[in-house]
Amino acid sequence: MPPRRRSALLARLVVDSPGRPQIILGELRRVILDGAVPPRTVIPLREVAELFGVSHIPVREALKTLIGEGLVTHEPHAGYTVAQLTAAELREMYIVRETLETASLAAAAMNHSAADRAELLEVNASLEEAIREDDPAAYHRRSRTFHVALTRPSRMFRLLHMLESAWNVTEPVQSMVHIGRADRVRLHTDHALMLDAFLARDVERLLLVAEQHHRRLESVIATLPTDTGLLAPEDISAAQ
Repeated sequence: MPPRRRSALLARLVVDSPGRPQIILGELRRVILDGAVPPRTVIPLREVAELFGVSHIPVREALKTLIGEGLVTHEPHAGYTVAQLTAAELREMYIVRETLETASLAAAAMNHSAADRAELLEVNASLEEAIREDDPAAYHRRSRTFHVALTRPSRMFRLLHMLESAWNVTEPVQSMVHIGRADRVRLHTDHALMLDAFLARDVERLLLVAEQHHRRLESVIATLPTDTGLLAPEDISAAQ
């Protein structure tokens, strides 16, 4: 197990209303999902409590919730850290994402409104801007926004909630930040094809392109480094 990173989390927390425990969960979640702190970043319970002006109890409760969401881990005698996935776990979560997204696409393509189309076109334009400016962090954020805009018109809200939760688990990795520009360009080519099929309400073509996109994602994710602390070592004993 690699050494835990020195915490960079405290400086990124925003405390607008000290003494209000209810904002702790949202603020911790925001920082983790922003990708501002890498996996295995320490979350110091005492310092977080002091920052928010509360006891340890509401901070622990917030951290328990984040553990349930797969965003935080706790090790006895070591404390809380931002969750770190193995390469196998990351692949598994991408399969979950693909399954849930695919289940929503047909309904989204058939039921989308003019407002949905306008939003998707706007998001796609912002993705193209991130490609032109070679901004990996912006591309990562906007890629997720594109997929949200693509699936939200399904109005399958329970499924979309599960998809959001699965996507959140992968966010600390910031996958699109760690791949090459050429891969981002190829992935965005898929986005353009998905957009065209969606706008045409061509469900068969949309599902075909989406499947191709996810196969490309799988191959790209397989190239992420496994020796930099971004991903956890595989548990060989668990696999035997």
